Formats: sequence, structure tokens, C-alpha cells
Amino acid sequence: MKSEYPESIISIDTFRSKVAEAAILKGAHIINDISGGSLDDNMFEIVGKLQTPYILMHMRGTPETMQSLTTYTNVVADLCTYFAEKISSLRSYGVKDIILDPGVGFAKTIEQNFEIINRFSEFTIFGLPLLGAISRKSVIYKSLGLTAKDALNGTTVLNSVLLLNGAKILRVHDVKEAKETIQLIEKLKQTPS
Repeated sequence: MKSEYPESIISIDTFRSKVAEAAILKGAHIINDISGGSLDDNMFEIVGKLQTPYILMHMRGTPETMQSLTTYTNVVADLCTYFAEKISSLRSYGVKDIILDPGVGFAKTIEQNFEIINRFSEFTIFGLPLLGAISRKSVIYKSLGLTAKDALNGTTVLNSVLLLNGAKILRVHDVKEAKETIQLIEKLKQTPS
């Protein structure tokens, strides 16, 4: 892929430090870790050694157990505490480029996911780029009584909310539609209110 699209930025989605290291050494550019370093104790050290951008996502447990771990005192405040601790740890390993992903759909109820989306701007307190990753997720299609296949319109609506609330990066399935959403939101932000 890199030879065919040399301008592409390649993100490796893994929570395993050895896979992350091998992928970066083969030309990948970003590590996207759904576990925030909690499933591999060596991940932060590897990221620091490689000096690669790191997407720090919030999740509890494992993909198999996460949906049983949805009790929070205050979901946004609890995520902010999590991010503060993880950012401090990453910085201790010399990691400079951190992107935050609150992990919509990972160890959260539908109601908690909507609260995170609605309060997304609160994560800007860290001064780091925010990643919005809600494309065709169950929070959309279950709320609308649809399937993931029919969740494009809902994805566009919630991507718009995320962009208005501080998201700088979107993870999407539908690139053309997401690009148009970004263009329109940028026009909206440039227009005097």
C-alpha cells in the first residue's frame, strides 16, 4: 500500500507492543491502541522508543468483557481522570504525539455514549488532538432501530456534532461523506455568527 499511495498515513490498530513495533519498522506511522496500554505493559515503552504518534483510547477490560464494565461516577470526569493518568505515563516514556479517543462504544452504555458525544469539548482541556470514532456504531443504529449498513445518515449527524465540539480527526467508513461533512463544518465555523 505504501508504494502505491506514498502520501498515505498508515495507522496500525493493535494493543500488542510487538505488533506495533514491527508495523512501525515496516513503514506504518501511527499506533492506535484500543486498550490505552492496559493490555500490554510494554506498549508505552515501545511507543516512546519509536517516537511514533499514539492514539490513546479509553476502554475497560477486554473486548469480550468491556460491556459488563459500564459503571461510572461521572463518565466524562472519569474519562478525564483516565486520560490524565495515561498521558502522564506516556510523557514519562518520552511520548510527544498523543491523540485522544474517548472510545465511544467501548465499555459504555448507549446513554453514556451520547453524553460523551454531547460533552466532547470537555476533552479539549488536555490540549491534544481529539479523535471522533462513531462511524456506523451501535449507538447510532440501535437508537434508530436500523442496521450498521443503514447508519450513514446518523453517522454524518453525530460526526457533525463531534466536529463542532472539538474533534480534529474522524475515523470513518464513508470517506466521501465524511470529507463533505468536514468541509461544511469548516465553512460554518468561518462564517461570522
